[in-house]
Amino acid sequence: MKQGLFSFSLLVLLMFSLLYSFTTAAVAPAAAPKASQKAAPSPKAAAPTSKPLVPTLPQSPDSSDSDSTPDDITRILRRAKTFTILTRLLKTTEIMNNINSQLITAKSGGLTILAPDDSAFSQLKAGFLNSLNEGQKIELLQFHILPEYVSSSNFDSLSNPVQTVAGKDPTRLPLNVESFGNSVNISTGVVNATVTGVVYSDNKLAIYRLDKVLLPLDFFVTKALAAAPVVAKAPKTDKEKSSAADEDETTEEQNNSGAESLIRIQGTTLMSLAVAFIAVATLWT
Repeated sequence: MKQGLFSFSLLVLLMFSLLYSFTTAAVAPAAAPKASQKAAPSPKAAAPTSKPLVPTLPQSPDSSDSDSTPDDITRILRRAKTFTILTRLLKTTEIMNNINSQLITAKSGGLTILAPDDSAFSQLKAGFLNSLNEGQKIELLQFHILPEYVSSSNFDSLSNPVQTVAGKDPTRLPLNVESFGNSVNISTGVVNATVTGVVYSDNKLAIYRLDKVLLPLDFFVTKALAAAPVVAKAPKTDKEKSSAADEDETTEEQNNSGAESLIRIQGTTLMSLAVAFIAVATLWT
């Protein structure tokens, strides 16, 4: 009796165990399907841009750099290096302030600066800058500034002679730009310079490095010489006076001698005529 009850208990436990296993398997959620990995879209090819005529220099400040804002020419030139002389001239003539003010207030247009580096200034004749007066220094700097923004790929669109801030007079201030492939040459009638790189460029301001200083023809045009004053004769020295007096005496003596000779010849002629007249009268009588 006890063995039968024990066997029945084991059978009931076994049935509950099997029932629990089936219930757990039915309730367990199925494994979530793996998300299919999509291939990342390939980036679109960048649109071709126009190739600049002049290369960007490795040390040129980036246009997006907050320290190189277009309203601070001094900072741009300082970061680009080797523009010490140009920076000093721009400051002493106060052209720097005018440029910065124009860039801040201008709503359209822009400026282009053709910037000779220190090496370009070193090629000038010794003492040349010191020989210029204040007005000539201002004109020299204005001759390096174009009153419009010119990108590195648009130099070939300029019409010669190119107008500068100094003016547009082909007889006094000629500035001709020629672009050949990747090179840009600038002629003033005095020097031929080459654009060697981009110092800075945005949508308002462009600064290009030059290998020579652009000298205006106006500085070297030969001016018409003023009429030379009549030089007064220097007073004669005592020796010259004595010599002149001697010459006058000699001339007077020669004149007197000639007069005496003429009188003598005339007297002799009259005497001869008188003798001949008397002889003829005697024969007739």
